[in-house]
Amino acid sequence: MSIIIAGERSGVGKTTVTLTLLASLRRRGVKVQSFKVGPDYIDPMFHQYVTGLPCRNLDAVLTSENYIQKCFNHHSPQSEYTLVEGVMGLFDGIGQLANTNGKTDFASTAHVARLLNIPIILVIDCSRLSGSVAAIAHGYCSLDSRIKVAGLVLNRVGSDRHLSLLKTSLAPLQLPILGVLRRQDNITIPDRHLGLIPTSELPELDQIINSLADIGDTYFDWDKLLPLLKSSSSPIPNSQLPITNSSVKIAVARDQAFNFYYQDNLDLLEQLGAELVFWSPLNDSQLPKDIQGMYFGGGFPEVFAPQLAANISLIQAVKNSILAGIPTIAECGGLMYLCEQIIDFDGNSWPMVGILPTHAQMDKRLTLGYRRAVILENTFLLDSNKHIFGHEFHRSHLITNSPQPLFNTYRYDCDENTGFEGWYLPNVHASYIHQHWGESREIPQRFIQECLKNQQI
Repeated sequence: MSIIIAGERSGVGKTTVTLTLLASLRRRGVKVQSFKVGPDYIDPMFHQYVTGLPCRNLDAVLTSENYIQKCFNHHSPQSEYTLVEGVMGLFDGIGQLANTNGKTDFASTAHVARLLNIPIILVIDCSRLSGSVAAIAHGYCSLDSRIKVAGLVLNRVGSDRHLSLLKTSLAPLQLPILGVLRRQDNITIPDRHLGLIPTSELPELDQIINSLADIGDTYFDWDKLLPLLKSSSSPIPNSQLPITNSSVKIAVARDQAFNFYYQDNLDLLEQLGAELVFWSPLNDSQLPKDIQGMYFGGGFPEVFAPQLAANISLIQAVKNSILAGIPTIAECGGLMYLCEQIIDFDGNSWPMVGILPTHAQMDKRLTLGYRRAVILENTFLLDSNKHIFGHEFHRSHLITNSPQPLFNTYRYDCDENTGFEGWYLPNVHASYIHQHWGESREIPQRFIQECLKNQQI
C-alpha cells in the first residue's frame, strides 16, 4: 500500500504536505521511499534531502505505463513506507487522443493512481473557502469511480472558527480529515524563474524541515496515515541489462549549477558497467583523471555564470577533452555551458566552453512542455527517423540555430511542430530536451559503447 498526495489544482501545497509527511516519518527513524509524478527535478531533490534516498520519477510520457509499474514495484518494497507526490491538479494531464489511447487525463496524478491501484489524499487550499469545501471534495471523489480518495488534508486554515466551518461542511461526506495545516507564513521555500530554489542553495533548509516535522507530528492523524503508507508487496527485480566487459569512467557534472538528473538514468549507466565520477564545474580546476565520457545535466548555469566563467582552467580542460573526441551528453543547462557565452537576465555576457558556436541568452519567455522529437540523422546515440519523447523547461534560447540540429520537434499533446532543436557534433549530443532513459535503454548502451572506443586521456 502507498498513497498519492494530490491537489485540487496547482499551488495548493502538495509539496509542503509531502515534505511535512516525509519529515515527520524520518523523525520516527523509519526508511521512506518517495516518488514524484511528472518530469520535475527540483521537488525530488527536496524529497531526497529529507529521506536520504533518491526520489523516483513516474512519468507516462517520458517512459510508459508499464515502466511506472515496474519502477514503483521494484523500489517501494525496499523501504518501510512509501509516498508519491502528484503533479498539478488531480486530473490535469495530457489529452491528445492519438498519443494517449483515448485517456484525457494521461500522465496525470489520477492516471498514476489507477496504474498503481493506490489511494489518494486530496490537498485542498482552504484559504478562501468555508462551506464550498464540501462541493470540491465531493466532485473530486465522485468524478472517477476507479480511484479512491482515502482522506483530505486541509491546507491554509486560518483559525479555529474557520476549521469548525470546514469540518461542519465536510461532515456529510464522511471523508477522514487526515491533516490540517494552518497558514504558516514563516515556513516558505523561496523560488525563482524555474520554480523552487534547489536544496544545495538553502542554508536554512534544515530549520524549515524541522519546523515541518513539528507540524506533521502535531497536526496529522498518524493512526490512520501509517497503515496507508506502509509498504506491502515484494520487490520486483530489475530486468537484466547487458554489462560491459570492462569499466568505463564517465565524468558527471554535479554541483549547484548542474543538478538536474533522473536517478534512473544514473542507475542505468552504472548497471551497464559505467563508473560515475561526480565533479564540479564551479569548484574543480581540472576534470577527473582517465575519463572516457562526460555527462552535463540541466540546472542553473545562468545563476552561476560569473563563477563558471572565472574557472578558466576547467573550461579549457572541458573544451580540450571534447576536441580530443570524448563523447559528451549535454542537456539544457549543459547545452548552455557548451556555448560560447551565456547572456544573463541583465544582459551581461559570460564566456563558457565555446564548443558550440552560439550564445545562450536568457529571456522572460518560458519554454515548457513535452516533446516528440524525430532524429534527423544518425548520431552516436540515436538512429535517424527514430522518435523519442522528452521535456523542455527553460527561459533561454540560442541566438544561432545549429547547422546540424538533432531533432525536428513537435508538441506531444497536439503534434504542433515546434521547429528544429539540438546541436550535433560527431561526439557531442547537446539539446534543451530532457530525456528519461527508462524505455530508451539503447541510449546509455550506445553512450557507453562510444566511450569504450576512445583511449583514456
